[in-house]
Amino acid sequence: MEFEEEPPFPPPSAPPCPPPPPPASHGEELNPATAPNPDPHTPGPWSTGLCDCCNDISSCCLTCWCPCVTFGRIAEIVDRGSTSCGVSGALYMLIMCVTGCSCLYSCFYRSKLRGQYLLKESPCTDCCVHCCCEGCALCQEYRELKNRGFHMSIGWHGNMERNKRMAMAATPPQVEGGMFR
Repeated sequence: MEFEEEPPFPPPSAPPCPPPPPPASHGEELNPATAPNPDPHTPGPWSTGLCDCCNDISSCCLTCWCPCVTFGRIAEIVDRGSTSCGVSGALYMLIMCVTGCSCLYSCFYRSKLRGQYLLKESPCTDCCVHCCCEGCALCQEYRELKNRGFHMSIGWHGNMERNKRMAMAATPPQVEGGMFR
C-alpha cells in the first residue's frame, strides 16, 4: 500500500494581503489615497476622478443620453430607498425642462453622498462641479456607488435583498449536538 505525501501546509483559502507600503523616507511624501488615515472623520478621496467618465462607458452613455435615469439611481441609493429612482428622475427631468437648472437639485445629492462616505469636496464646491460639469459629476457619483459595491440598476431595496442573500449563503449551517452512535 502506497501513501501519498501530503503537502506540509494546506493551500491558502484567500490571497495573501499585499505588503504594507514602505515608510516614506525623509523628504518624500506618501500618496494621500493610499496613506493610512489617522483621523477617521477626515474626508478621503473619491475612488475615481471627475473626468474619468470613459472608465465606465455604460454609465457614461446612460448619463449622456438619459441623465434623469442616472440621477434617479444615484438619488435612490443616497436616500437609502426612501425615494424611488422613477420619482427622483422625473423630478430631475421636470426641473431641467422648466428651469434648465437641474444642477441646483443634483448638487444637493452630491453633498449628501460626500457626507455619507466622507469624501472630499473636490475639485471645487459641489454646486460648482454640477453647474460646470453636470454630466461628469453624475458619472463620478454613479461610479463611486458602483465601486462601493452597489448594483445601480436594482436600486436600494434590491441591493439590501442581495446583501441579505449573500450573508445567508456565507453562513454555515448550524449542527445540533455532537456525534452519536
